Amino acid sequence: MAEEEPSVPVLLQEKAKEEEEERDMAAAPSSSSNCVKRSSSRPQLDVSGAAIQGNSEDRNPTILLPNQTDDISHFAVDLGGSLIKLVYFSRHGELPAGHGGSVVRRRKEMIERNRSSPILGGRLHFVKFETSKLSDCLDFIHSKNFHRGQNLNAWDCGESDTRNTIIKATGGGAYKFADVFKEKLGVTLDKEDEMDCLVAGANFLLKAIRHEAFTHLEGHKEFVQIDQIDLFPYLLCNVGSGVSMIKVDGDGQFQRVSGTNVGGGTFWGLGRLLTKCKSFDEILELSQGGDNRSVDMLVGDIYGGLDYSKIGLSASTIASSFGKVVTENKDLSDYRQEDLALSLLRMISYNIGQIAYLNALRYGLKRIFFGGFFIRGHAYTMDTISFAVKFWSKGAAQAMFLRHEGFLGALGAFMSYDKHGLADWTAHQFVERFPMGAPYAGGKVHGPPIRDLNEKISWMEKFVQKGIEITAPVPMAPPGTTGLGGFERPFSREGLLRPDSSAALNVGVLHLVPSLELFPLLADPKGYEPNTVDLGDPNELQYWFTILSDHSPDLVDKAVASEGGTDDAKRRGDAFARAFRAHLARLMEEPAAYGKLGLANLLELREECLREFHFSDAYKTIKQRENEASLAVLQDLLMELDSMDEEKRLLALIEGVLAANIFDWGSRACVELYHKGTIIEIYRMSRKKMQRPWRVDNFDTFKERMLGSGGEKPKPHKRALLFVDNSGADIVLGMLPLTRELLRRGTEVVLVANSLPALNDVTASELPNIVAEAAKHCDILRKAAEAGGLLVDAMVTDREESVQNVSSVPRLMVVENGCGSPCIDFRQVSSDLAAAANEADLVILEGMGRALHTNFNARFKCEALKLAMVKNQRLAEKIVNGNIYDCICRYEPAV
Repeated sequence: MAEEEPSVPVLLQEKAKEEEEERDMAAAPSSSSNCVKRSSSRPQLDVSGAAIQGNSEDRNPTILLPNQTDDISHFAVDLGGSLIKLVYFSRHGELPAGHGGSVVRRRKEMIERNRSSPILGGRLHFVKFETSKLSDCLDFIHSKNFHRGQNLNAWDCGESDTRNTIIKATGGGAYKFADVFKEKLGVTLDKEDEMDCLVAGANFLLKAIRHEAFTHLEGHKEFVQIDQIDLFPYLLCNVGSGVSMIKVDGDGQFQRVSGTNVGGGTFWGLGRLLTKCKSFDEILELSQGGDNRSVDMLVGDIYGGLDYSKIGLSASTIASSFGKVVTENKDLSDYRQEDLALSLLRMISYNIGQIAYLNALRYGLKRIFFGGFFIRGHAYTMDTISFAVKFWSKGAAQAMFLRHEGFLGALGAFMSYDKHGLADWTAHQFVERFPMGAPYAGGKVHGPPIRDLNEKISWMEKFVQKGIEITAPVPMAPPGTTGLGGFERPFSREGLLRPDSSAALNVGVLHLVPSLELFPLLADPKGYEPNTVDLGDPNELQYWFTILSDHSPDLVDKAVASEGGTDDAKRRGDAFARAFRAHLARLMEEPAAYGKLGLANLLELREECLREFHFSDAYKTIKQRENEASLAVLQDLLMELDSMDEEKRLLALIEGVLAANIFDWGSRACVELYHKGTIIEIYRMSRKKMQRPWRVDNFDTFKERMLGSGGEKPKPHKRALLFVDNSGADIVLGMLPLTRELLRRGTEVVLVANSLPALNDVTASELPNIVAEAAKHCDILRKAAEAGGLLVDAMVTDREESVQNVSSVPRLMVVENGCGSPCIDFRQVSSDLAAAANEADLVILEGMGRALHTNFNARFKCEALKLAMVKNQRLAEKIVNGNIYDCICRYEPAV
């Protein structure tokens, strides 16, 4: 007889007990005064008192979380004729700290501050419901306690007031359903002008989200980086039931310059008359199998299959929409409904594109953005509009679309709250993430039954239910044929266009992180692109997807082991694996579904997915073991280095960094090495194999900068930023000895590490303890760490002599980089790092993720040294035309 599975409430109680024990441990005095407590980038779920609501045997039971304490700020709603769009903002209970702060913090002050990192200002969520299912929307609002009037303007926690809660609303339903909201929820809808909201929403998105705007032509989606300085003026073409053309000149500055009554309502209305479809999406889906040559009169039909080349018209150009019907003696029933639907879609889309371009031409506008209910991320629609704009402008203009186009009105209504504060932030403070379900946000998590992954659910509702298979958020499209006609036959790389549904462009959760800033040492911030590997190549994409998929089982094993191998951890590990597979399946189907995709984005998505399922540090145990093993031999290494002359020592230090960088649990080739010897044995073997010249070898240039030539000593660097990589030998035997050498030469050193764990990367919270242990074997490290505030015990001494000694040596400091990924995007770094960079004249990027996957081509205002061992054959071939285990030592002078 099989052992009975514990019930869901029991599992939740066990989880709550574990988290309570963790909180008790965190509250207890630490055995080490150098330990900084940092939280994950996501709020923790409070499952105390959790229970199943309703029938626990249901396939998707509702889980009630009565003690969840995330705060909900204001929210707004756009009540349209077919869809209800809701935007709400949530933040964790902890108030965000101020921007930036002192770089050189005393370690004691850092411990007392005990702040989370990175600072989490809050999260902006996007949810939609069919208007016909208004009751589901009302249930959702009630479940989140939005109706209780929590108003956190200017970050202040206000008192809940259920007597006269006012929420912002726009759209026709703001009038139509006002009484329903008052009756069901006790709230009053404060109606905002629809045009005001559309423009405010579009302006915010174009400023806040880097990969918001994109072009879509011949099946190819390409994201466009919009320069905020050159954003205005532009034409906003909002295609709802009708079409409005809005000339936008600035924030709050716009005028409706034109429009047409032939829009989405026309398509839906005529579509229902011509076909048997009952919904807008059903007509769109029907059009996928259409061939409009049987309905539309083409140029070739008039000229015997020939082009009208004199005026630039090809034989496949539509001469008259539905024109062929006139010449044929057929009844409506004689025509395929698919052909009628496609012809109708072409007719309306082409005309919208043409009218929009003519208005842009009239006002001399460079950009045309399309949004609204009619488009809804549909590939055929976007392709048709794009071709119309390209055709009539002779390629001089482009149609652009917005990933959040369906939420413009709701977002604009949200922005209309007084003192909401969000408009003051820039794109550097917003990070979009794509959890499998909705993040955890205030009140009781319950509501209507979950039907598919396009609805908002939490990880807990998935992993505690045994046997529920997580599939891709949007199912793979069935084989089909593209419709013919249009100005030209549209096509994609595969010869057909995907019949994208309304979820074609996934909308994530927009995280506001006030502590993120642009790295001030970038030489060309506008032209900066962190990703080195181009995933626009389908073969490249498939290769990296395979790498990540193959690595997933090992990652799950380590994640589960990091939490003691409990049943709870195993369940979450299984759920993570299925969820991450679903992400990969979605991106393989549509690489641009989450915005512009690079290798760094893929790696970050994996780490975020781990955190979503509450694996805070999958390699925690491994990192501790490797740190201890490396620290045990550090003293011998330092003695060996000290016995060398200056020139030989510098080469040995760089060789040591490269050799130690081999320890990377994210590389399959390196994982195989771990089975062949201990960490020290592998390190020594790697050192012995260091043969110059390396694949990229600028060591001699770097040596001349450091040591000089002709007996002339160069001026030492004032401050060096060392971006460290892996735990264990990498940091202890590689980067710390290099740090020591720079300190010996009078250079301040700032060790820059991850804010959150990623693979076996060392984090900023772990580094002080590692430095403290290393300092026991080295006076240089000890004095510099004391001066930099990393050794609290040494700082609080009353000995005047010690204070004098500390003030006379260069400082060793630690700052977090603001991210939790193996890579780094210098457009979004922590405010502490940005402040530290202001006095830096040397940047050292170490590791494959930071110096090869990203930033290999980045240029800086100061000197830069990029050090890495290549641990992937494909990467070696693509970037440096080399082989696995090749070494990179790339020195670049200041730009």
